[in-house]
This record gives sequence, C-alpha cells and structure tokens, in this order.
Amino acid sequence: MITGANAGLGKESARQLALIEGTEKIYLACRNMSKAQEAKQSLEKSTGKSIFEIVIMDVSEPNSVRSAVAGLSESIDALIMNAGGMGGKDPMKVTSDGVTSLSAANLLGHVVLLDELIREKKLNNVALYAGSEGARGVEEMNMQQPELPTSSEAEFAQVIDGTFFDGDIDPMQAYGYIKYTAALWMSSEAHKNPDIRFITMSPGFTSGTKVMDDLPLGKRIMFKYIMLPFVAPLKGMIHKVEKGAKRFVDGINNESLLSGVFYASKEKKLVGPVIDQSRIFPDLNNTTYQDNANAAIHRFIN
Repeated sequence: MITGANAGLGKESARQLALIEGTEKIYLACRNMSKAQEAKQSLEKSTGKSIFEIVIMDVSEPNSVRSAVAGLSESIDALIMNAGGMGGKDPMKVTSDGVTSLSAANLLGHVVLLDELIREKKLNNVALYAGSEGARGVEEMNMQQPELPTSSEAEFAQVIDGTFFDGDIDPMQAYGYIKYTAALWMSSEAHKNPDIRFITMSPGFTSGTKVMDDLPLGKRIMFKYIMLPFVAPLKGMIHKVEKGAKRFVDGINNESLLSGVFYASKEKKLVGPVIDQSRIFPDLNNTTYQDNANAAIHRFIN
C-alpha cells in the first residue's frame, strides 16, 4: 500500500514496484477518486499490469484512515507512507484533532494507519515512512537542526500542536521538526514491534513533486522558480522523481537496511547514497526521545 499514490513519488513508486517480479497487488491509497482512477489507468498503461487497486484515504483525517483499514479484506506485506506536504495555505492552523495542519498531513494520519494495520494484523513485513533531510537540518536550505530543551513528551506534544513555535515560525523549519518527530516515532515502533521492519527513508531533494506548492508566496517563488530549476541542479542538490522513488522501493525490499533506522543523504548532501542519519544527528538514536515522541503523538489519537 502506498499513500499519496496518485502523483509524484507515490505514483512512481507504484510503477517501479509493479515491474518487480512477484508483486501481486498494489493498493493506491488516495483521497480523491477521480485522480486515483487517472493514476490507475496511467500505471496500467505504463506497466502493462492490472494489479492496482484504489483505496480512498485522507491521511489528514484519522477516521478516513480507520475506515480504509477496516475495508481491507486481506493483509499487506509492505506499507509506504508517502503522503504529506507543507500543510496547505495555513500550515500552523489547528485541526479538530488538536494538531497543526502540518502535523495532520505528515504525521497523525500515518500513525493511525500504522496502529490500525498492526492492531488488525494486516501488516506482515515492513513499513516505510517518507522522511526528510530537514529532520537533521539542511544548512544549504537554511533549515536548522531541530533543538528541543529536554526532548520530553510534553515538548514533542508542543511541536505537534504548534505551541512550541513562535507565531511567525517559518513553515519549512516547523516541517523539519515534524519530520524529526516522525523519525523518532518510527524508531520507537521498531523496538515495540520486532516482527515488522520499520524504515524511515528520505527520497532526497526531488523534482516533480508538489511539496513546495503550499509554501508562502515568497518562498514558493524562490524554491519553484529559482532553487529547483537553477541553483539545485547547478550544485548537484536535486535528482529526478525516479531516483527518489527508488529509495522507497529499495527501502522495503533491501533487508540489509536495519529496522528503526532513519536513512537519508550524507551530510551536506540532498541526493546520492543514503546513510544512517544518527551519524549526523545522534539524538535520532536516543531511545528515550524516541518513546517520548511516540507517546506525544498518541496524546492526540482517540
């Protein structure tokens, strides 16, 4: 199952997985039926395979996720949690679940999805979460390394509901904190569920995605029309969607990748080979921080 599968990294991951011998079915988890149907038809044409099945799911809405899991008639072998983004036009707006739109889009729904799949014994082998180098800081994009005074459960809860940040927080910076919290959550789940492999994998800085579309106007112009087409290629900081998706495909298939580890580009890189990010940011390997982040997220789940 792939969330956010109608376009970009999700759709390309589905295409690559369909071409691997032995893939029997791919669930395209999408929130919009018409876009999902277009993606399904496109994938069937490009792969020559009729193995795609649509699941309607909005990961920013926990009840939508629960309904989708309840409707699954069989278990899945692998889950790719790809859906996300910058949280819309007002990323720090608090939802009815008490979290920011940024947290809802990137974190809360995927936590509910994973919880429900495990509770109903519908996930067999591996779960992969789409991480970001922003979780360890990206100096080249002015994203500071996340820094919490004590990394307590209460502080992670403040990150999730937005009260940790000043009112004028840069959404890119808040995005990095959310992705950091998510990477810790995945590591915590790894030692709670040893029979399943949990991988956080950044796709790297990838062209052909719509993540930047929700940024404020000034930053959107800078990233979409200056950074992406000119600066990033010149500095070797960006790769095509095919390479970003291949990281996901490798993440669920390469059993040498260790459960509970966050893999992303090397220090000062946004593309190329992936490494364990705790070598760059040791806090990622702190089991207390991992469990605090996990507990904080579950404060917002009924």
